[in-house]
Amino acid sequence: MNHRNILITGITGQDGLFLSEKILSENKEHRIYGTTRGKQSKEFLSNLNVISKDNNFSNISLVSIDLKNKIEVEKLISDIKPYMIFHLSGPSSVYESYKDPITTKETIKSIFNNITESCINQKILPSFFNASSSETFSNDNFKPLNEKSKFNPRSPYAEAKYEIYRKTEELRNLYGWKIKSGIMFNHESQFRGENYLIMKIINQAIKIKSGNSNKLEIGSLSYIRDWSYAGDIADAIINITLDNKPEDYVIGSGIGHSINQMVSQVFSYFD
Repeated sequence: MNHRNILITGITGQDGLFLSEKILSENKEHRIYGTTRGKQSKEFLSNLNVISKDNNFSNISLVSIDLKNKIEVEKLISDIKPYMIFHLSGPSSVYESYKDPITTKETIKSIFNNITESCINQKILPSFFNASSSETFSNDNFKPLNEKSKFNPRSPYAEAKYEIYRKTEELRNLYGWKIKSGIMFNHESQFRGENYLIMKIINQAIKIKSGNSNKLEIGSLSYIRDWSYAGDIADAIINITLDNKPEDYVIGSGIGHSINQMVSQVFSYFD
């Protein structure tokens, strides 16, 4: 990679953290611009320091911006002229999308459209990675799932993600744009928020261990998921973005584990 500007939307999430560390460890001359939805700069830099051997983060600029505001997005693209974009921002909870389906869908679509339309209008077509989701797949598929599996989104979140997935295909064919989607399965790390399943299990196990609770309440234990480590997923994201093939890819371990296995492992760890 040469010295150029890279844009990472939603940089303060776990994927943005690992991507930032890997990009700067490969080439310290890169300038990363990361968009945030709030005042999370101190927490982000603190978390980045945990996984990075180099605590010099002067090449990272955090930008507080409303990605739903097209004028703000157009100015950002014009100012930094990115040669690479990793689009990770937007609602990420399937459960929350049922509570407010209209807002969820409009947010996911408007953010993507604002970024891509700004690039097109300014004739800047950077290498572009779009974070898609395994939630878009049909439940009727044979396992394991792959790039040729059937889609049938069943939640407002998945419906919006599927629309964006198809939009990346359209833009790629229309403009010869190196824009791709990574259809990602579940991935976890120590930076997951408390509202995610894995952290709910861990935190409740700690409370039980310390005597502050006596049980964990959870839904189906038989539900099977493909869980990976977020650091490995970041490697895949970079490889896909740098690859010259005009294709979308599934990102996962290919191995399923039940929630029961996850609970058992966590409870065993905390004895």
